[in-house]
Amino acid sequence: MQSHELLKEVLKQTSAKQIAADMGLSLSLIYKWAEPPDDGAGSGANNPLDRVEQLIRITRDPRIAQWVCELSGGFFIGNPKVKADAQQLIPSTNSIVQEFADMLGVIAVAASDSAISKDEAKAIRRRWEDLKSVTEGFVRQCESGDFAALKDAAERRAPV
Repeated sequence: MQSHELLKEVLKQTSAKQIAADMGLSLSLIYKWAEPPDDGAGSGANNPLDRVEQLIRITRDPRIAQWVCELSGGFFIGNPKVKADAQQLIPSTNSIVQEFADMLGVIAVAASDSAISKDEAKAIRRRWEDLKSVTEGFVRQCESGDFAALKDAAERRAPV
């Protein structure tokens, strides 16, 4: 979905007039954000979402996306890099189990004194983010059919 399409959908549920007033901008600018970019065909204006995308692309810093996600009450999880063994089901599931075990280890050490310090909480968060990333990679492989293709190939190789 393009940024102007998203903003068009948002404006169906949120008052453009209220956005303009709260941001100190003209109502026409808010509506221009919901139009295709001005490339000769449309009359849209470079909107805030486009600016955020440009900033992320230029800096390559995921903390910007993380900050936006936190403002919305969520977390940013980057899509994992594809590993050489990406199409092997057992190593992929083992990675998830290992990440989960690592996270539980960090939690156990942190909780051993019946208290969690800020540094321990940060370590737990890091391990949790790693686990979510590895699991997301596995889910993406499942959705793309990588593991189904392996099963089909194994069945074709199996003696009859």
